[in-house]
Amino acid sequence: MNARYHEHQVPIEPRGAGLPSLKYRLARVNRTVVLGITFLLVLIALFAPGLYGAVLLLAIVAAAFALSAMTWRVQQPATRAVRILILAILVLIAIYKLMS
Repeated sequence: MNARYHEHQVPIEPRGAGLPSLKYRLARVNRTVVLGITFLLVLIALFAPGLYGAVLLLAIVAAAFALSAMTWRVQQPATRAVRILILAILVLIAIYKLMS
């Protein structure tokens, strides 16, 4: 099934498909708000003590990895590399927080 698009290329769920899929629901989310919330959560995780911060960082990495896996085919190689680098840095910070 091909999705129809708004003028801003946000996919619309095809008619008669029932509940919208996760990809369609995520496409409607305001990216600026998501970026701001993610940045805030990363800051909280960085300043949270030891285990709490590490677990929050690993949860953020897991969520970001899942979203990246869904969009992997359509991303440019440079974007993929940056995403992997950022996730790796966050994992290293989480490991450091666990060890301290």
